[in-house]
Amino acid sequence: MKRKDFLNIAGLASIGIATTGLYACSNGTASEPTTEEVIEKAKALFFKISLAQWSFHTAIKAGEMDHLDFAATASRLGIGGVEYVSGFFKDKAKDMDYLNQMTQRATDSDVKQLLIMIDGEGGLGSLDADKLTSAVENHYKWVDAAVHIGCHSIRVNAHGVGEAADVSKAAIEGLGRLSEYAAKANLNVIVENHGGHSSNGDWMSNVLAQVNLPNCGSLPDFGNFCIEKKRVDGKRICLEDYDRYKGTKQLMPFAKAVSAKSRNFDADGNEVETDYLKMMKIVKDAGYTEYVGIEYEGKELSEEDGVIATKKLLEKVGAQLS
Repeated sequence: MKRKDFLNIAGLASIGIATTGLYACSNGTASEPTTEEVIEKAKALFFKISLAQWSFHTAIKAGEMDHLDFAATASRLGIGGVEYVSGFFKDKAKDMDYLNQMTQRATDSDVKQLLIMIDGEGGLGSLDADKLTSAVENHYKWVDAAVHIGCHSIRVNAHGVGEAADVSKAAIEGLGRLSEYAAKANLNVIVENHGGHSSNGDWMSNVLAQVNLPNCGSLPDFGNFCIEKKRVDGKRICLEDYDRYKGTKQLMPFAKAVSAKSRNFDADGNEVETDYLKMMKIVKDAGYTEYVGIEYEGKELSEEDGVIATKKLLEKVGAQLS
């Protein structure tokens, strides 16, 4: 049995999927499940679990984790898919040797490279025509990089400053042009609710519907539905929040990836800001069966412990729903 498969199985067992009473000896006493029985429980989950690199942004920025070691970290935690952040290798998009190293590391760890989250290349909803063109073309190298390492998507931002209707028109154009380029390589362009107009489920779903291209979709993030923020005494305060459950439901018909954002947990292991059972039911009801990416952003637990806690929670609610 491969190491990450064993860790996945161990994780499922540890959260009580194989509970007393589910398995019993012939004399009526409880017994431990066999490996085969636990594997069957693991197979029963309606989705797969991946890991967003942002979960370790503090360690990577501090030099405590190298970008090239991320796939091995995911494997060690029993996670079989990774979602990269462009900022952690922003000067390597055209470096084929480096990209090949990433692929070799992932292959050695038996981990799939799923997508690259792109930031810092310009807003695809810019009202300035020249800036919009630059933003579209700045993403081309990341499309090529994602294709080279075998990803299915790049995640982009539909950012723009202005009235909702004007930014919507620009985003439809920007996303459409980039998606047409990516389609030539059979790659998806997916948009995250990531602040501003994009965190409004009505607005974002309408934009995607009007782009109306099969390779242009969404990446619903459970915790990114704050439309407007303000910094007060060094802390970011949300001034306008969109209903996260409504927003996720609106974005799921377009979803090609899902981000399970987590920050803090209660004594029972539940995320305090998001009802994961309710949220994952929305995901399941949409017919989604692909990867759900862990994205831990909390401060109370270490980054690794936060990832582990999120994984256990996903497995728990996934078992209930499956």
